[in-house]
Amino acid sequence: MKHKKMKELQPLNENVLLELTDEFTETKTASGLIIPDTAKEKPSMARVVALGNVDNPGVSAGDVVIYKKYSGTEIKFEGKNYLFVPYAELLAKIVETEAI
Repeated sequence: MKHKKMKELQPLNENVLLELTDEFTETKTASGLIIPDTAKEKPSMARVVALGNVDNPGVSAGDVVIYKKYSGTEIKFEGKNYLFVPYAELLAKIVETEAI
């Protein structure tokens, strides 16, 4: 029995691989208006999939981050959309905290 080989993207150097999904895209305004896809602004939030060679990274796979607009290289791989971003282009990590 042959095993099917799997492919995965592994970022090189100080790059971070982010998965772009509709999870962070707002499709309605606060008043309930639906925003068409053509008018939506590209989200600047995504989930970290993998890290390249980054010393002491402040993020890990699974974290949700905010990155600089217009940064990185977008690719489509096996039906999903990804973004390779230099680690320095990450601005923040979304962290859940306890209410005070």
